[in-house]
Amino acid sequence: MKQKIIRVTTVSDSLAILLKGQLKFLSHYYEVIGVASDSSGNLLADVERRENIRCVNIQMHREISIWDDVISLGKLIKLIRKEKPYIVHANTPKGSLLAMLAAWCNQVPCRVYTVTGLRFETATGLFRWLLIAMEKVTCACATKVIPEGEGVKKTLIANAITSKPLKVILNGNINGIDVEYFNCSQEVMNHRKLIKEENTFDYIFVGRMVKDKGVNELIHAFLKLYTFYPSVRLYLVGDFERNLDPIADDVQQIIKENSAIKVWGFQNDVRPFFAAADVLVFPSYREGFPNVVLQAGAMRLPAIVTDINGCNEIIQDGVNGRIIPPRDENALYDVMKWFYEHRNDEVQKMAERARPMIVERYEQHKVWEALLAEYQLLSK
Repeated sequence: MKQKIIRVTTVSDSLAILLKGQLKFLSHYYEVIGVASDSSGNLLADVERRENIRCVNIQMHREISIWDDVISLGKLIKLIRKEKPYIVHANTPKGSLLAMLAAWCNQVPCRVYTVTGLRFETATGLFRWLLIAMEKVTCACATKVIPEGEGVKKTLIANAITSKPLKVILNGNINGIDVEYFNCSQEVMNHRKLIKEENTFDYIFVGRMVKDKGVNELIHAFLKLYTFYPSVRLYLVGDFERNLDPIADDVQQIIKENSAIKVWGFQNDVRPFFAAADVLVFPSYREGFPNVVLQAGAMRLPAIVTDINGCNEIIQDGVNGRIIPPRDENALYDVMKWFYEHRNDEVQKMAERARPMIVERYEQHKVWEALLAEYQLLSK
């Protein structure tokens, strides 16, 4: 009989997207149960079919909501008591806190917490203190803490979040990158023709349109660049958050009015947009280990990133991209200008180096095998 594992994320999008393929791989070795709040109504059913696992819908909220959190915790405790797993493994902040508490209450032998982006890095005051306290509780309830990357590991140590041993899996990232899928196939290149204008140099941002992702600085830097170089374009691929950390009103207005800024919204397949662009711009304030930068690199795109966790592990400054300080609009403008002015020489060399660096370090099956090895050590 296979040992049982429960994998928990706060919302079903994370289970479906961030862990795509990994759960099916693990199901060959373990009985896997996925737990999340089904944000779309039927996404968990899709995950069940695709990953060949069983899924359970437990409502969880990303933001602090004490009464709802208590109810969610009670449901998790009840589920874990019923299923009696050998391992409970969680990632994403709220789901991890509740899962580790519930697993600790049931004395599950192996309680694994993968630490991704740390929200307290950009928080202040009482809210920062509360977020740090939540991280400490989550780590205290876990028997094994896995930082998503070396930067996250250093942040956990610097803030005395846990004294437990910390080990990054392989080179970092929770799921690696499907390098066969993220490739410039003929199908992708055909779709690219529907997006790409002639004789333009195109920057792309992929992610949630929020302040924390550096979108305000990006739009202002691009607007200045466009004033001097009218052949530049900016693709925005992702949903706009209207309530949680929205971008500034003036930035929203610029996006609406500037025809050089192309708003594509959320896309199930981002490959044609990467293929149409010349450089990824990802000026985020905080990350764990951003998949977008991995995906862009696999699609042969150099990247402009900020000097934060994850980004500064994937990108080597001057090799496959450029690294700038976070929240620095002037530095962002300067490096975007540099990319345009060196588009026919240095930028081409960066593009040639981008994919091999991703394939060597982050190929998906290597990450899965490394995680399986960790599970097998826990199972002994």
